[in-house]
Amino acid sequence: MRGLGPRVVLYLLPCVLPAQETRRSQHGSVTQRVATTEIAISYNRPVARGRDIFGGIIPWGRIWHPGADSATTISFSTGVTLDGHPIAAGRYTLWTIPEEAPKPWTMIVSRAVNIWHTPYPGEPLDLVRFRVTPETGSHMETLAYYFPMVDADSAVLRLHWGTMVVPMRIRTRE
Repeated sequence: MRGLGPRVVLYLLPCVLPAQETRRSQHGSVTQRVATTEIAISYNRPVARGRDIFGGIIPWGRIWHPGADSATTISFSTGVTLDGHPIAAGRYTLWTIPEEAPKPWTMIVSRAVNIWHTPYPGEPLDLVRFRVTPETGSHMETLAYYFPMVDADSAVLRLHWGTMVVPMRIRTRE
């Protein structure tokens, strides 16, 4: 093997990719079965970070999407009632109009899906609007949706951020 000249050594260098930016509002989801109905919420979770939330970064009396980035979706595998309003099986987005206490909030279920959290898609796409009286709870730094009560044919879904807790009652129609 003499006479081949200098040996060539090939070094493979690790490939350096540009760092991806980590979103400040992380994705969250929650699912709950009530009777034979599967309920699923998919959302991005904004963080308070010491800011005044309601009446601060979220103005009173204006439509707000309760989440960040892409619009929060809620889906039902069968028909339900949401605070007494019939909702067909399907996937929807959630919106709200927060009001200063003691006024109730307006909750909006929209047929607009696969959309960003702004702008609001408009009343023609509203499936239903209903009023909910918010409650005060312990401080929740990151926006959360959860089911604190589940029964054989009903559940309570809570939207909770800061000290504001917005309960919504879901009942199956089976």
